[in-house]
Amino acid sequence: MSRPRRYLDNAATTWPKPPEVLAAWRRAAEEVGATAGRGLYSEAVEATAIQARARAAAGRLFGGVDPGRVALPSGCTLGLNLAIHGLVRPGDHVIATAADHNATLRPLHALATRGVIDLAIAPCDAAGGVDPAAIAAAWRPATRLVVCSHVSNVTGAVQDVVAITAIAHERGGLVVLDAAQSLGIVPAPRPGWGADVVVAPAHKWLLGTAGVAFLWAREGVEPTTVVQGGTGSASESLEMPEAFAERLEPGTPDVPALAAVAAAAAWLEARGVGAVAAVGIGLADRAAAELGRLSGVTVARAASAAPIVSFTVEGYDPADVAAILEQAGGVQVRSGFHCAAVIHDSLKTRAGGTVRASFGPFNDAADVEALVGAVAALSRG
Repeated sequence: MSRPRRYLDNAATTWPKPPEVLAAWRRAAEEVGATAGRGLYSEAVEATAIQARARAAAGRLFGGVDPGRVALPSGCTLGLNLAIHGLVRPGDHVIATAADHNATLRPLHALATRGVIDLAIAPCDAAGGVDPAAIAAAWRPATRLVVCSHVSNVTGAVQDVVAITAIAHERGGLVVLDAAQSLGIVPAPRPGWGADVVVAPAHKWLLGTAGVAFLWAREGVEPTTVVQGGTGSASESLEMPEAFAERLEPGTPDVPALAAVAAAAAWLEARGVGAVAAVGIGLADRAAAELGRLSGVTVARAASAAPIVSFTVEGYDPADVAAILEQAGGVQVRSGFHCAAVIHDSLKTRAGGTVRASFGPFNDAADVEALVGAVAALSRG
């Protein structure tokens, strides 16, 4: 008998996907098979309708924003680069945080290295939380942009976006929010959680597939076009279209991924974002508590956090722990630095990073027991 696959890497990409999501992807790939916005035959019209449904879903999930202000880049990293490179101006001062993902830190670092911007990185605490006062303390007269991850992908810390945006807006600045670890877990009670620009992928907690992301910017915030190319509209001109979404969507859209994310949004909305998230959060709370009682195990997890638990085991490299967990019980976790270059200084895990377990809506108590049991065996040495 084969052992169960205990998948605990949902922060990287959620698995399994709801059956409705896979069915929508398969139908778009097998039956529609056309490009959105590029033709008037029936399947092409259906592909365009699928694109519109995905855009509308993003509008709802982002707190009732205008779908016309939602672009659909091929991934969250691309979307964040479009936002950052499209908004900064030479001489700007930009504030990021130590809890951020490399999808924002690397483009900002590249701009700073070239002398285009000045960059300040506000610190985080040992649980990945950023004190909004640290944003205020880093502010300068030339500060124009604050970029931050809504939720830490290492500790699950949920940043106080309301306070951070209030500080930025009082001083005339803008906030770009990386919602990769929050869309699908943290409901948006106000448009874009109050930020000016929000970018999020489909394949993480939203339960869609890779190949599409959402980029929303409020009215009046207009990133300049960084990537040019075909859009299917205004094709007689060498200029990019003026419409927000079209000028940020050059190239061919991934129609099956668009169909999948529209179905994923419907699945989530039917059950409630908070209710679906509560399953994984409850399991992560339990795992963090039980791991924290083990000798030699140090847990890094914020209070009131997303369903993410990082930990280290004394005497073991995180990569070795991850390999042993799968060998011993089929427990699949991630190890290392998790594409977050700076936070490990605050966590004191610079030597090898952490082991990260992240729980989705299809995990259960048996997965927690398998994880804790395998780590307990290691801690006993």
